[in-house]
Amino acid sequence: MPLSASDEQVIPPDEHILTVQEALEPLFQKLEHDAEARLVEAAVHAGWSPYEALNAIDQLKKQEFAS
Repeated sequence: MPLSASDEQVIPPDEHILTVQEALEPLFQKLEHDAEARLVEAAVHAGWSPYEALNAIDQLKKQEFAS
């Protein structure tokens, strides 16, 4: 199920007790997890094994961090 802005409560800046990073980190992690799950699902549907898909995703992440 897609996550929408209404699914998460974002505290206004004048009421926050967390940093922006702390407030957004759970949402970012959920989005990252959902994206990875969709990538694996698409790869498996195309005939790859889940292991191959996860390995390819890990390699892409390493390339992204290296650049």
